[in-house]
Amino acid sequence: MNDELLLKIQNLRVSVEGKGILKGLDLTIRPGEMHVLMGPNGSGKSTLAQVVMGYPFYTINDGRLTMDEKDLRNLSPDKRAKLGIFLGFQHPVEVPGVSVFNVLRRAKQSILGQTRGSTPKARAPSVVSGVEPLNKLSKFREELLEYASSLKLSDDFISRSLNEGFSGGEKKRNEILQMMALKPKLVILDEIDSGLDVDGLKLVATSIIRFIKVNPRSSIILITHYARILKYLKPDFVHVMVDGKIVKSGKAKLAQEIEQKGYQSVVSNPDSQSYSKPGLEYVGE
Repeated sequence: MNDELLLKIQNLRVSVEGKGILKGLDLTIRPGEMHVLMGPNGSGKSTLAQVVMGYPFYTINDGRLTMDEKDLRNLSPDKRAKLGIFLGFQHPVEVPGVSVFNVLRRAKQSILGQTRGSTPKARAPSVVSGVEPLNKLSKFREELLEYASSLKLSDDFISRSLNEGFSGGEKKRNEILQMMALKPKLVILDEIDSGLDVDGLKLVATSIIRFIKVNPRSSIILITHYARILKYLKPDFVHVMVDGKIVKSGKAKLAQEIEQKGYQSVVSNPDSQSYSKPGLEYVGE
């Protein structure tokens, strides 16, 4: 087993306005792994995604949260993004007047600026001033158009205002477009499959597979209620969350059991596809 860790969560306890949401959650993710997170409504799945991304309205009361051995707890969302964390929103926000291209250009620019040096003097002048050489700008636009085409989005899609007037399917595909363009180390997709028809689901899944092939060390946390997207994807681990904790973990068959029998039956059955110490130590098929 690879001992290199990307994300490590230990005994994470989180509250909002004094109400406990995450109640001692443990999860370990290594480079290149795909983890599927399932669970009934209100179990804390989206809260976990938002806490990892750094949403400020949550209070971390206890536990560890590290990425590449860096403590994330006091880092702002933009600093976490520069470390390589990406969250695909369940309900993307509309931003009138700001194009998809400009959002992604500035996001990419910010990430590149972080890697070119710790002080403005050490960075390329084009990054500091906010102006990129035309050849780089043109190349980035070509990349975006290629990604958009693979997602069956029109050529003018990247010129449209971010999520404004987008259909539900376009919003989902736009989240995947952002993932492909930014190439993060840790991708969190919160219900990326919700509301998609069969063709849309297959397209999104195929794009995730393509991303994994191009970025084999990137890891993915896929939050979903349904096993249907797993007809196309092969996760390394499936976890079940109940009441703020991961209570059961296993392979892809665990998701199939949940689809057939429901959460309560699977969680209470010791013979279902699982292993001990959820998210930490695999001991069985």
